[in-house]
Amino acid sequence: MKIESLIRIMAGTVVLTGVALAHFVSPWWLLLPTFAAVNLIQSAFTGFCPPSILLSKLGWLDDQGIIHWGGRSHQN
Repeated sequence: MKIESLIRIMAGTVVLTGVALAHFVSPWWLLLPTFAAVNLIQSAFTGFCPPSILLSKLGWLDDQGIIHWGGRSHQN
């Protein structure tokens, strides 16, 4: 899976969760999808994306942006 697909899945999940919580619990939960939207916009301009940094540090993201769940095998 490419990192862009994972980011879209994560953002969509946050948005849907925030909207559902706003509907069933409190309108204040609309701040959650707002945060997701602001984070997506800033990452488009700055290239700073916390999930990709975390995956890189775990060794699960290669140089082409492909996620290797559980890490890469180090075969020669």
